[in-house]
Amino acid sequence: MYINLTRGSLNVSVRDSFSEPESLFGFAERKNPKRAFLFVSKVLGRHIPVKPSVMQQTYTSLAEQIPEDLPGPVMVFGMAETAVGLGAGVHRATQAVREDTFYLISSRHDLGTPIFARFEEEHSHASAHLIHLPTDPQVQSMLKAARSIVLVDDEASTGKTFINLLAALETAGLSNLEKVVTVTLTDWSDNAVQKAIGPKASSISLLAGSYAFSDNPDAPLPVMPDVSTTSAGSWPINPENDWGRLGVTAHDDTLQLKNMPEPGEKVLIVGTNEFVWRPFLLAERLEKSGVDVYFSSTTRSPIALGHEIKHVLAFGDNYGLGIPNFLYNVGPGQFDRVIVCTETDPAAVDAKLLNALNAEVVSDV
Repeated sequence: MYINLTRGSLNVSVRDSFSEPESLFGFAERKNPKRAFLFVSKVLGRHIPVKPSVMQQTYTSLAEQIPEDLPGPVMVFGMAETAVGLGAGVHRATQAVREDTFYLISSRHDLGTPIFARFEEEHSHASAHLIHLPTDPQVQSMLKAARSIVLVDDEASTGKTFINLLAALETAGLSNLEKVVTVTLTDWSDNAVQKAIGPKASSISLLAGSYAFSDNPDAPLPVMPDVSTTSAGSWPINPENDWGRLGVTAHDDTLQLKNMPEPGEKVLIVGTNEFVWRPFLLAERLEKSGVDVYFSSTTRSPIALGHEIKHVLAFGDNYGLGIPNFLYNVGPGQFDRVIVCTETDPAAVDAKLLNALNAEVVSDV
């Protein structure tokens, strides 16, 4: 595959793939001086609306490849913000075959509770990640005793973020790890983690390959909005109701609609930033009841219009951070009913987003 972009050209070679590469990913251009391109997943439910059943098939396909003999406890770790839901899905599928697992995510939202570790995603629009220390004694005990870790992200481009994360966990005192498994939708890293830490590491993906980017030195660098904060906003998250940032062992389906969709309605469930798993569970439940439903999510990631990005909505974040958020590939009239799900007060959701899509809000507060 050869893709021409504003700031250069991308040459992609696919080595192994579970299905046709075009069904798994496409391309877009980042508004990010540090990296010009983005692999856009077609099965993730982040930048392109996806059926919940398709997302679930993805979780199962990845989880089935995880070795059954990993020494426990096993920590499944999801990378903010893109892979929070992906990691949760992999954890749920893994938990179905073994009980000694828990799920923890990185975050760009400070809950005001103790921080266990910090690490950097150096190429990102928001490079800083926080890892909160679980407050539940059982989960905290499992964290400190973890002998295996399953690291989940949508893609591995160079593998450096995984390596940074592992170094941060080791510095924080996680010294018992015997096995490391990286789980991605697309892996372009050429076994970088294995090369860095040795044979205790292995990798799983739906597609593996390599890429080369040829930079155009004459192309202007984009202006990237400042979305890098990890502060607590003026619309805070309640730690007692948090899911994932403090570690979990259960998958609670908590969101409820006042009015069920009408027969024949095409519905979109929208998660917000890192709050995606409980909204996904709502979408999944609706689909199982016969509703024509899709899932997507807002994000702080700035992406240019073009290639796989056909439509962009920009609006203020719902945490009171004063940063822009975006919803991609969802236009007015595309869905009969749009339901935005939030872990903050409904009043925090920008009216610009709601008015553009005639959307309603469901809050987990």
